Amino acid sequence: MTQQVISANRLGDGIVVYLAADSSWSERISGSVIAMDETAADALLREAKQAEQDRVVIDPYLIDVAEVDGVVRPIKYREFIRATGPSVRPDLSKQSYVPDTGA
Repeated sequence: MTQQVISANRLGDGIVVYLAADSSWSERISGSVIAMDETAADALLREAKQAEQDRVVIDPYLIDVAEVDGVVRPIKYREFIRATGPSVRPDLSKQSYVPDTGA
């Protein structure tokens, strides 16, 4: 199984967010909790659907990710753009991509 994380949009401002290990929502994909198997993915999706019921986020869903050089990256380009912001002017994005180098 491919590694997966939960993506959604925060209901208050529409920003793309990712479910974190502490059940909060991170604006950075590097802050997301990664499901390593189908059982974990299903549990994360149930937790995210509860957050949708609680009107914290809207339309949560699983996305495929891979860790490249210790950095979590979406596999599909659509999700990469959602994680990093506009491809033509990333400096204008609220979520401009800054790789998590661990430093």
